[in-house]
Amino acid sequence: MYINPSGENYLETILILSKKRPVVRSVDIATELDFKKPSVSVAMKKLRTSGHITVSPEGYINLTESGKEIATQIYERHVLLSSWLEHLGVDPDIASQDACKIEHVISSESFEAIKKHIK
Repeated sequence: MYINPSGENYLETILILSKKRPVVRSVDIATELDFKKPSVSVAMKKLRTSGHITVSPEGYINLTESGKEIATQIYERHVLLSSWLEHLGVDPDIASQDACKIEHVISSESFEAIKKHIK
């Protein structure tokens, strides 16, 4: 199932936040991404409808298996690409911004080749 880059970013953010705190709520995501809460609410509805997250009655957001799989893949790409760009001499902030753009458009084949080359 196709998920757009914005959805991938939300899933990655939920994954990252879930490593830092016991529960993740829409307000946490809005704060982390510096987005308005209504925008996050719309995105969470789409992710819930597509089966990538669940939301408890208390408003706690959890990744489903499919959501966790996508989030983990995007996060791995971000970390590897960001550190690779830094290793090439790119400023860490720029490396992170560029990695965030690349991680959504790079093919699995190209990413695996870069990963193999780096290791």
